[in-house]
Amino acid sequence: MGLKTISKLKKELDKWFSIYIRLREANEYGMCQCFTCGIVRHYKDGMQNGHFQSRKHLATRFDEENCQVQCVKCNVYAWGEQYKFALGLDGKYGEGKAEELLYLARTTVKISRVEYKEKISYYKSLVDKLKKEKGIE
Repeated sequence: MGLKTISKLKKELDKWFSIYIRLREANEYGMCQCFTCGIVRHYKDGMQNGHFQSRKHLATRFDEENCQVQCVKCNVYAWGEQYKFALGLDGKYGEGKAEELLYLARTTVKISRVEYKEKISYYKSLVDKLKKEKGIE
């Protein structure tokens, strides 16, 4: 069996990171609220890992502050609701957070195969921990 390609590792990390972001905000019933419109749904039902700065920017793709739960409507059909997202970030993390992420996104980052594997392992274990703590599947 050969080594997984970087793109396969990135895809696997995307999966575990997304589950983590949604579970992080979920209550004991698995319900979470969209960061930009406020709708409440189960973390597996139409909720996504929304990125303030696009996933194309590797420097912020797996940044826990750059990523918040969003419903499909806001994340996909309303292009992430950038303005509301920025206001929400500044409200949650402090004035200037959105601007900080904007600059961080434009920095160059390279993630090695080993780092991808470490991050996958880290987020997998966080997902397991959150599911146990909250008693949800």
